[in-house]
Amino acid sequence: MKKLLSVVLAGAMMASLTACGGGAAKETTPAETTVEETTRKAPETLGEALLYDFEDRVEENAEATAQELAEGIITNELILFQGGAMPVEEGYMMGFGEAEITGFEEAVMFAPMIGTIPFVGYVFDMPDAESAEALVEVLTENADPRWNICTEAEETVVGTAEDKVFFVMCPKSLEQ
Repeated sequence: MKKLLSVVLAGAMMASLTACGGGAAKETTPAETTVEETTRKAPETLGEALLYDFEDRVEENAEATAQELAEGIITNELILFQGGAMPVEEGYMMGFGEAEITGFEEAVMFAPMIGTIPFVGYVFDMPDAESAEALVEVLTENADPRWNICTEAEETVVGTAEDKVFFVMCPKSLEQ
């Protein structure tokens, strides 16, 4: 009985040590897509599907606020967790390391309530389309898919629609 208990405890300890180990780093390549494409292919990843959702929402209501857009995106049926959307201020933001993100009129972060899911998204309302494109560059250059303890996002998707910017780091799979 003691041997069995020892083996079970040793197994549990090994599992807990490897849970956050990260193993071999997954290669992530940021994918950039913009709304300029008039015909689009079916989304192959979760990030692409959420970008299309964002683009459709902006097309339906170009006056929608960043908060309204983020609250709509977080209800997408492909997101299989409970989450929320909250306003953020200029400065340091989750997922961008030491880079300060500035220049927007309004920004909203949407994420799961459970912090171990490798998912974080933002919607930014910019002064104009030119500043939106400039923010895309800043976000792409500073995105850190391993911002979250014990997890790593598999893809980074950034896009624009009108004067709004969409950003998400998330798992690739449409079936989570």
